[in-house]
Amino acid sequence: MQYLVSVIDDKPSSTTPAEQAAINVFDDRLKAGGYWVFAAGLASPSSATVIDNRGEEAIFTDGPFLESKEYLAGFWIMEAADLDVALKLAAEGSKACNAKVEVRPVL
Repeated sequence: MQYLVSVIDDKPSSTTPAEQAAINVFDDRLKAGGYWVFAAGLASPSSATVIDNRGEEAIFTDGPFLESKEYLAGFWIMEAADLDVALKLAAEGSKACNAKVEVRPVL
């Protein structure tokens, strides 16, 4: 089963060189263990554009969907046998990037 592990941060561009090195080591561990599917960091929420095309015309709004102190800073998509394995890996990812993470199954 695949799991989305979202990295939650409260400051843009906050990854230090040491944290990036730890993230790279963690990514290599995921790849070596067969857990890696995809991962990426995300630009600051100020670079976001929200599009709502539920009405007659699409509405484009600059900035994030929600104004919040915390935001999605990046993510991993992992392949794991079950939630327990995904949670263990996510805990390692949280340590590597020095940020909170959220784990959700991919449907």
